[in-house]
Amino acid sequence: MRRNIMKLQFCSTQVLHSLRPLSSTSTNKPKWNSTTNVIITNPTLQIMESCANMLQLKQIQAHMTVTAIITHTFPVSRVLAFCALADTGDIDYARVLFSQIENPNTYIWNTMIRGYCKAKVPTVGFLFFRRMVRERVEMDRRSFVFALKACEQFCTVLDGESVHCCIWKMGFDSDLVVRNGLVHFYATRRCLKFARKMFDETFLKDVVTWTSMIDGYTVHNCTDEALQLFYLMLLSDVEPNEVTMIAVLSACSLKGDLSMGKSIHEYVQKKNLCSSLNLQNAMLDMYVKCGSLVAAREIFDNMINRDVFSWTSMVNGYAKFGKLDLARKFFDGMPERNVISWSAMIAGYSQNNQPKEALKLFLDMVEAGLVAIENTLVCVLSACSQLGSLDLGQWIHHYYINQKRIQLSLILANAFIDMYAKCGKIDAAAMIFNEMLERDLVSWNSMIVGYASHGQATKALSLFEQMISLGFMPDEITFVGLLSACSHAGLVSEGREYFETMERNFVMEPKVEHYACMIDLFGRVGLLEEAYELIAKMPMEASIAAWGALLNACRMHGNVEMAKLSAFKLLELDPEDSGIYSLLANICAHERRWGDVKMIRSMMRERGVSKTPGRSLIEIGGEFCEFLVADKSHPQSEEIYRVSNEIFLLSKLEVFVPNTSQFMNFLVYCDDLLTT
Repeated sequence: MRRNIMKLQFCSTQVLHSLRPLSSTSTNKPKWNSTTNVIITNPTLQIMESCANMLQLKQIQAHMTVTAIITHTFPVSRVLAFCALADTGDIDYARVLFSQIENPNTYIWNTMIRGYCKAKVPTVGFLFFRRMVRERVEMDRRSFVFALKACEQFCTVLDGESVHCCIWKMGFDSDLVVRNGLVHFYATRRCLKFARKMFDETFLKDVVTWTSMIDGYTVHNCTDEALQLFYLMLLSDVEPNEVTMIAVLSACSLKGDLSMGKSIHEYVQKKNLCSSLNLQNAMLDMYVKCGSLVAAREIFDNMINRDVFSWTSMVNGYAKFGKLDLARKFFDGMPERNVISWSAMIAGYSQNNQPKEALKLFLDMVEAGLVAIENTLVCVLSACSQLGSLDLGQWIHHYYINQKRIQLSLILANAFIDMYAKCGKIDAAAMIFNEMLERDLVSWNSMIVGYASHGQATKALSLFEQMISLGFMPDEITFVGLLSACSHAGLVSEGREYFETMERNFVMEPKVEHYACMIDLFGRVGLLEEAYELIAKMPMEASIAAWGALLNACRMHGNVEMAKLSAFKLLELDPEDSGIYSLLANICAHERRWGDVKMIRSMMRERGVSKTPGRSLIEIGGEFCEFLVADKSHPQSEEIYRVSNEIFLLSKLEVFVPNTSQFMNFLVYCDDLLTT
């Protein structure tokens, strides 16, 4: 028996020798024990401080068990701390070890609470705190701080309030560290009034007190309050630190206050604050979000170290302001990309009317093995809406939502509603809308506009009444949808009522889009004079949409004189639009005004305006193919034209006798082709 024990001791000693390179003399101290200030002389414990993984931990623990030092409180607390707090630890192993400790001290209890918070299992961490209360374990300030950290991850503030009661009963309410924890808890849980009350009632404040409150305001987009509090901090005797400045720069970013952001930058330089990578990134992000790309680029170029956030900020900045070539250059040059980087570039393409490139990049991202996040899918669904790419939109719905790879959030559900409505599947959009447990104004607007664009005016108006009855306040987009629905259905009296309701009931002045909808409504039912009068009475200059709606109405009802007036107004706004000339020529041809047709053609030649060639886009197997008139660039163009000619010949079998006006329109169409 003695020989076996000696053999085990020898083996464990050999293991310890093999771990010598990990001794505490190493300059890179692991994060889990960075707060340990105890001077350690025991060789085994010195090696323990540099433990890197669970395999090494178990070898060290075996040696501690053989030498019996594991029975002492400090050694076992270090083993427990690694298991609970190290990135490579094991919280379940820590719990087993905890259950074997006879009299765990306060530090050990606190470690378990903190460990479960780190492992994102706050419920179990809070159960340890409740056991401490129930078993009358002696607590220190950290017990309450870690318990509050656990409560920050809960849905309600009730448990946090119960911890606050314990703090008060046990006399820790005057402890600055505990009060800082309460300020942070209430600020995190959006109880900003309670957080500010705790802040104001704290007599001696340190940098953590100020920073917690400023950061709380910033996180919840109360930027004015955050900046005002920062001014007060500058007047106090407490100096801001790096974390404070990051929070203040974030407030400037959210507010878009470039002037304030520059002054913060100058303050950082004046005070020679530690210019860490995080602070530099916050500065870079501020300049990007405030639209100063030159300053952002200067910071980026001067950075000694850059991470994926630094590169992504530049990609996002250039993409946001339409400089997609530069954004793509940065994206392609990134030494490392994450899903945020891909999403920033996809969003840039989607938001700058390049949906084809957005979808191509998304498919490349999927092929690269990255897992899409909510923001990625929202941007991709927007691109699907622009292209009418229903197949890809449905695949995203099935793969990510139905197979539960991503939870269907409110924002994502709204994006699906918009995509299905714009891709022609209004029933699928309605199904998602009806199944939503939570809706916001965007949800209602998306369905109202969707029903309007599909000609289902009754459903659109009914949905609006239901929305109002539930207490939602409409906005400009709501009324665009309503007036559009009335226009498509020819509901003149209802349209007038909604138009007047905007200002009368909701104190909302009609915008140019609402006037355009009303002009389209009057024009569709033949009230051209009333439509023209409304344009004349508009409090702002009539837009292309307004004059375009009137011109289209003139086409429908054959009013050449008003069509000419509308077309010339449109040409003043956009003289290069060949479609205006063509539409006016077609209207004149339909009414046999051949002199006017000739005059319009002459104007086009004199102004050097050529008819924009027609084009079509089709998706085949996830690839988008674009075709122009007489296009032969496609590798299968011969086969495509052969099939189209066969379809044309088959159509000739149908008996069709054109009337005179149809024949003249055909001649105009041929003339269009010749001038292309």
